[in-house]
Amino acid sequence: MTKKSTVATKTSNPDWWRGAVIYQVYPRSFQDTDGDGIGDIRGIIQRLPYIASLGVDAIWLSPFFTSPQADMGYDVSDYCDVDPMFGTLADFDAMMAEAHRLGLKVIIDQVISHTSDQHPWFKESRTSRDNAKADWYVWAAAKPDGTAPNNWLSVFGGPAWEWDGVRKQYYMHNFLASQPDLNFHNRDVQDAVLAATKFWLDRGVDGFRLDTVNYYFHDKELRDNPPHMPDSEDAGLDAPDVNPYGMQSHLYDKTQPENVEFLKRFRALLEEYPDRTTVGEVGDGARSLKTVAAYTSGGDKLHMCYTFDLLGPDFTPSHIRHCVDSFQRQVKDGWVCWAFSNHDVTRHVSRFIDKPEERGPVAKLAINVLASLRGSICLYQGEELGLPEAELTFEDLRDPYGIRFWPAFKGRDGCRTPMVWAAGEPQASFSTGKPWLPVPADHLPLSAEAQEGDESSVLSHYRAVLAFRKAHPALIQGDIEFLATNEDVLAFTRCLGEERLLFVFNLRRGPQDIALPLGNPVKDRIAMPGLAGTLVDGEIQLGPLDGFCARF
Repeated sequence: MTKKSTVATKTSNPDWWRGAVIYQVYPRSFQDTDGDGIGDIRGIIQRLPYIASLGVDAIWLSPFFTSPQADMGYDVSDYCDVDPMFGTLADFDAMMAEAHRLGLKVIIDQVISHTSDQHPWFKESRTSRDNAKADWYVWAAAKPDGTAPNNWLSVFGGPAWEWDGVRKQYYMHNFLASQPDLNFHNRDVQDAVLAATKFWLDRGVDGFRLDTVNYYFHDKELRDNPPHMPDSEDAGLDAPDVNPYGMQSHLYDKTQPENVEFLKRFRALLEEYPDRTTVGEVGDGARSLKTVAAYTSGGDKLHMCYTFDLLGPDFTPSHIRHCVDSFQRQVKDGWVCWAFSNHDVTRHVSRFIDKPEERGPVAKLAINVLASLRGSICLYQGEELGLPEAELTFEDLRDPYGIRFWPAFKGRDGCRTPMVWAAGEPQASFSTGKPWLPVPADHLPLSAEAQEGDESSVLSHYRAVLAFRKAHPALIQGDIEFLATNEDVLAFTRCLGEERLLFVFNLRRGPQDIALPLGNPVKDRIAMPGLAGTLVDGEIQLGPLDGFCARF
């Protein structure tokens, strides 16, 4: 597929990403077609009609690049090829063509803060201190006593420095020791990752999810991070409390001011291609929204970002309001992408429920809330089935993060188990072989086949809610304003032009009645899927985990 043919077939809509619904595919666990127990690109092609049937606008693919798979593909050894376990470049091109035929945009992960230690760049860099790529990674001398250059820590545990006996220096790694950090202070490094980005743009990719986008640059002086002063704002946002990473304030190992200029270079490349987008992953503790503001303002850097704010355990009106209000206040001209789940966190149905019987009602109400917020939204494969977190044994684990901190932290494998397509088929029709992670028995009754055609199912509810969102322009780009209510009720308006909508959600497990939180009279109730709340004599009557929607 050439750049010319790709551009010629696109219908221009530069703002398609504003308010878009993005469906995240974790390729390892989506659909296996060759029986090796690992999902592949042909499997994604097979299931694209299912994704399109949800009513989403785009898919985001987690990494499928050539990789030793030490961190499930987030350790890249070739940015410009498909790992054989997932298929070929021809398979990728076929997937792009089919996705576009179905009206789906395609966003891919770009993991450019670090590479695999098996990448040719690193292999060359570590051979000597004076080779052509000697300065492509973050190398530093040991202290006189042989210890690491400073106190920086790895997100995955232990120091962020690994000794290399050939160069007799330490190299920096924010994650695994086999994931050395690139040195973005070197312009040649920037040029190389931009060339890799251009490779995929020329194949027709519609956008990039930029992994750890605030980790690209480090402090040139390698100053020690100060200790973190605990507060309620960022406890556990970037790492579980069993991880000493959270004991530092990460002032110098990430989120450096030079990053802004590189993001401008990245955006300038995308501007050469019509209708492309970026979404950055920002993990920056209590500073996350400030960082998002810096990275999305001005229209010359990232199009949008997401943070970890809604990926925690809180499903309360006060928390949701705080997150959205804080974004509105701090990010004046940027855009956000909200999500309750992804491949790195416990599935939100399990985070939000107190009892197993709440799974379905919470899953349904959560998508009502998410779809009503201002911003784009991202769904993670399987949440549309209401899948809970899988309970795995230590022997089942593949995630190095979970293996490192077991049993205090079980890692991320519990949200990465295979999709359940058909309960009566071997491995729920995910694979004909042994899956790389087990298919949980309690997921089988929730299979896509079992829910298909059942109007009361979580799957049917997702489709209906996403269709409702698409039918109301105020939900795509309208303003949001929160209204004062009691602590169990989330109430806000969404307005765009003449369309003025009121949303009231009862997140309590019991019914409650509240006074209409509007001075203006409600014109008529709107049947948002799944909401049974009614208005009687100026009072909204709500069932447990229920809601109300109206025009005003």
